Amino acid sequence: MAPRLPKIRRPRAPSSLSPLARYRLEQAAFASVAAAIGIAIGVAVTLLLSDDETGPAPAPEIVISQPRVDDVDVPDTAEQLGFPGFATRNTTRIAGADPLIDAAGAALAAFPTGAGVGGPAAVSLVGAEDWTGAIAAASLVADPVGAPILVGDSGSVPEFTGDAIAALGPRGSKATDRTQAFAVGEVAVPEGLRTQTIAGGNPAEVAAAAARVRREVAGPPDHLVVVSSDDPAFAMPAAAWAARSGDPVLFVQNGEVPVATAKALRKNSGVPVFALGPESVIPGKVLRDVERIAGSVRRISGSDPVTNAIAFARFSSGTFGWNINDPGHGMAIANAGRPLDVAAAASVTSRGKPGPLLLTDDSASVPTSLRGFLLDTKPGYFDDPTRAVYNHIWLIGDTTAMGIGFQVQVDELANLERVRGGTGGG
Repeated sequence: MAPRLPKIRRPRAPSSLSPLARYRLEQAAFASVAAAIGIAIGVAVTLLLSDDETGPAPAPEIVISQPRVDDVDVPDTAEQLGFPGFATRNTTRIAGADPLIDAAGAALAAFPTGAGVGGPAAVSLVGAEDWTGAIAAASLVADPVGAPILVGDSGSVPEFTGDAIAALGPRGSKATDRTQAFAVGEVAVPEGLRTQTIAGGNPAEVAAAAARVRREVAGPPDHLVVVSSDDPAFAMPAAAWAARSGDPVLFVQNGEVPVATAKALRKNSGVPVFALGPESVIPGKVLRDVERIAGSVRRISGSDPVTNAIAFARFSSGTFGWNINDPGHGMAIANAGRPLDVAAAASVTSRGKPGPLLLTDDSASVPTSLRGFLLDTKPGYFDDPTRAVYNHIWLIGDTTAMGIGFQVQVDELANLERVRGGTGGG
């Protein structure tokens, strides 16, 4: 018999509401059903009541709350409605105040559950400070496992995370050997879930253990990605690719190849290896050591985290790499200073309309290099916009991570434009 998942309770709305307040509540309820198609996700996942002990609990209601608008002049009505702070023509924001909430919201958006639609077979849980664990777990987001990453704690399961697990209702599958939760590192898991622990004494050991689990359930990888555990901003984009492709991510650290990483490379001898990061992050000596073990390795890099992420988004070699050099794609943007937001990014960049994780080091304005990339991939049409391709961009984090002005700029950079016979937008 499947384990009983926690019940969730529905908040009661006041009986007397203004038309605007009623509109906001209706929008919030609608968002919980339609999050996967780009309806805005708010900053809080509240609790709903379920009497069904055999199926997954209903998806938590997504509550739209008023965003901070200290960086752009937004009319009062727009501010009260929550737009453009949550969604615009071409962007949707996962508006969590911290990565834990972002991960829960992204998992619910990427794996909508209910009305006869089942949730993911499993979830992965990582610790509240464990960005390396989140990157290591990213390959388990890919099929056939399909386990979104949630953020927990070593002592107990945070309320938001527990509610998300109850709503997702992981039941295990043949591909997961009936595992419902992967505990990555030191993290608590709700009672009653069939759990597999992915542990190690350092990031390299945890990543190697995750690569072994991935190999056991999905077979040998097509590629391996090597990043540094010493600099999170340069490693973050690897999570999105791992979540889309299933390619495991391994760590180098302290200017050397750890024993666990070397063993994983030998275990997958002959598998192409790609290193993400410039020489300042992954020294040439380390790359040569990787090459001696693996046979070959190719570096992808940019001089800073923003350009490094763009280089990875543009890169392709055979079946490896996003090859985003034209319009018509999904993408996500996160703040380079919030590395644990890779947990949320892994969900939304691998499901629906997959695409790369891009970074910003400026919360107020789109950096020049990122602006150039978005302009290069800006969609256009000649005669009929309904026959055009479109870009959609997820923003990960609340307005402290990326302000509303930033979102407005991104929306315009992603907007469909007429390229012949006059001017006009989509």
